[in-house]
Amino acid sequence: MNSRMHTRRVRAVLVAAALPLALTACNPSNSADGGKPRIAIVSKGFQQQFWQSVKKGAEKEAAKEGATITFVGPATESDVEQQTNMLSNALAKNPDAIGFAALDSKASAPLLQQAKSQKIPVIAFDSGVESDIPVTTAATDNKAAAAEAAQHMATLLGGKGKVAMVVHDQTSRSGIDRRDGFVQWMKKNAPGIKLLPPQYGGGDQIKSADITKSIITSNPDVDGIYGSNEGSAIGVINGVKESHKKGIRIVGFDSGEAQIDAIKSGLEAGAVTQDPMGIGREVVSAAMKAINGKHVPKSIDTGYYWYDKSNMDDKKIQAALYR
Repeated sequence: MNSRMHTRRVRAVLVAAALPLALTACNPSNSADGGKPRIAIVSKGFQQQFWQSVKKGAEKEAAKEGATITFVGPATESDVEQQTNMLSNALAKNPDAIGFAALDSKASAPLLQQAKSQKIPVIAFDSGVESDIPVTTAATDNKAAAAEAAQHMATLLGGKGKVAMVVHDQTSRSGIDRRDGFVQWMKKNAPGIKLLPPQYGGGDQIKSADITKSIITSNPDVDGIYGSNEGSAIGVINGVKESHKKGIRIVGFDSGEAQIDAIKSGLEAGAVTQDPMGIGREVVSAAMKAINGKHVPKSIDTGYYWYDKSNMDDKKIQAALYR
């Protein structure tokens, strides 16, 4: 064999060996995960039990559908910059779909546009965004759920009194809707109740507890306090405990061990719970439909329940509670 022929054969072998690597590099979705669709989920938080339950539901549906997921969220629900960085990092890995619960829908707008340009379907969840880019939004009807909380608070107070609100934020769709749904129902249906201006604790238990104590100090005649998510409600519970103020009616949102225990003990009157595992399942199910080119409805109502001591052992409600 002459040297020229040997060189040609070596080149052919090298090209053949390099080709699969080049194809893999061009299509990262079919690399280390064995070709399974990859869904990147960026939530509003990570440490709260609510988000861990969403993660669990997403993992179960992914196993059922033959997909792989990643699930991340910032340390607190006020860290918009950290969440934005997480979404940017997820997009850089070119997943097959994105699940996204926006802390600030306006701040996320450029990255949603990037997802569109990369042809990555976005599934919004928990909070919608002010954009037509997401193929669907899987969420509780937060206005209706907050109205349910307001109705129960009004009933507890006999339609009269002073009520405060500790809301998780005023930038996410869920924060806005859970505030506005509560306020609008009260104004329309309970004119005898005076609402104090909403206070915002970022869903952080410690900050929400401090806000609650400040509300009680400034308004010793306050009759009820509403907490708009798990962290807010637990903060309200702790703030009322630490203030040693008796007779304040607490109405919360979401679930978690601290709220369940407070309701059992009578410190909290009741709360509205979502179905976090159901939300996780719906995110992955919708993502798989979008990946496979199937129809996805523009919105997916994931439901809610009011629960208190009288009904929290009901099987349907137990399935939506989490510890």
